[in-house]
Amino acid sequence: MNIKQIAKDTAKTLQSYLTYQALRTVLLQLDETNPPLQHWLHNFSAGKVQDGEKFLESLFSEKPDLAMRIMTVREHIAEEVAEFLPEMVRTGIQQANMEHRKQHLERITQFSLSNPSSDTELKTESET
Repeated sequence: MNIKQIAKDTAKTLQSYLTYQALRTVLLQLDETNPPLQHWLHNFSAGKVQDGEKFLESLFSEKPDLAMRIMTVREHIAEEVAEFLPEMVRTGIQQANMEHRKQHLERITQFSLSNPSSDTELKTESET
């Protein structure tokens, strides 16, 4: 397991996600202030935000002002969530893992309990 590579991949994924969230924020703002530009940006961004950095590069070639705006919003979002993110991720994973284990235990317990009752029913029927 290469922890550094996992961290790099996670950071890249998070950057792209924050780019997506910044895009959504700018689209909402433009919907109120400049609907034609909002429509253009919506169409331009369709299917392109998987890699946030490539998306911004392509947007810079078309409308640099929008790219700058999205980068500014992305940076603001990153600053706001960075403080809470590590603990939220750890806690979220721990809680989700506990829930998955609980559900798994419930499934295997129900399966184990259903078989003995079938055996008991068979014994009762054969005794009568």
